[in-house]
Amino acid sequence: MANNNDLKESLISKPSNRKDAVKKRRFRRVKSAPLAELIPGEVDGSATSARISESVFGSLHPSLIGVAAYLFIYLVVGVICFYLVRHHISGQKTNDVVDALYLTIVTMTTVGYGDLVPQSVSGKLLACAFVFIGMALVGLVLSRGADYLVEKQEALMVKALHMRQKLGPSDIMKEIETNKSRYKFILSLIFLLILIMIGTLFLTFVEKLDIVDAFYCVCCTITTLGYGDRSFSTKGGRLFAVVWILTSTICLAQFFLYLTEINTEKRQKYLVHCVLTRHMTNVDLEAADIDDDGVVNAAEFVLYKLKELGKITQDDISLMMEEFEELDVDQSGTLSVSDLALAQSSPQAKGSTSDQGRPC
Repeated sequence: MANNNDLKESLISKPSNRKDAVKKRRFRRVKSAPLAELIPGEVDGSATSARISESVFGSLHPSLIGVAAYLFIYLVVGVICFYLVRHHISGQKTNDVVDALYLTIVTMTTVGYGDLVPQSVSGKLLACAFVFIGMALVGLVLSRGADYLVEKQEALMVKALHMRQKLGPSDIMKEIETNKSRYKFILSLIFLLILIMIGTLFLTFVEKLDIVDAFYCVCCTITTLGYGDRSFSTKGGRLFAVVWILTSTICLAQFFLYLTEINTEKRQKYLVHCVLTRHMTNVDLEAADIDDDGVVNAAEFVLYKLKELGKITQDDISLMMEEFEELDVDQSGTLSVSDLALAQSSPQAKGSTSDQGRPC
């Protein structure tokens, strides 16, 4: 492991002896590397364990609490509104409050069985408003709440899959980062299958549907198809549906989202493989020569490959070079502590430093 002095050196060492350049030249991990932030250190195992336990097994995330609050407010307002117009809603009814909550969930998830239908103008306008607000809320749940809950289970899944290997906290984090989309996809598939099984069994034993009709109703519900010929008709069934419909429809959406992520990652890995295995040509050599000195050093080669991969653009490089030239006060082509001191003491630097305190 490199010591602190090594970290202060440049990214690419430049030995004076040309013959030893290939042997001595190597890349060093900088302090701001993402992996270093996730894993504080291999030596301090307690710090690593504390960080992982805090991130994976800690208290509820603020975004999850916010999503739960929005969902609670939506359901409360929906129940109140649909309860007030209950006499203008036709269909098979059980309990006024339960039916109002059930109709709110069915509207929010766009299932639309048709077993409860607003008949008045006020009821129809309420349904129009709640369906759009509900769709936006479902998108919020998908982007924050559901994804966070799946991530909370990834470490447990990695431990279960590698039980005999006795992975440490740092190994678990590395495995999660390497196969993040795959583990999310597997977890969402497991949850989806469990929800399908629970819904089918409930409809069979509580709603008294045969096994085929129960499975048919489950599929129509989680895909928000909602033909309406089979639905939850009892009070207990609708109370169960309030939770089950919301979780199952969101779980199915997450499943297809993670499936798309896996396909995207496969295409990205294929692109990386093509770029890194393609042989350099004279045209590539000329394009990679940023300073037009006739040769391409390791830094120029890395930048060129990053541009090919789409990780960085020429505009990004230009902005970085402008910042480098501003910091390189002595115009030596390298940065030192004196350069930074001189740059920070200039009037322009003081103005930019005060701006850094402002939120972006």
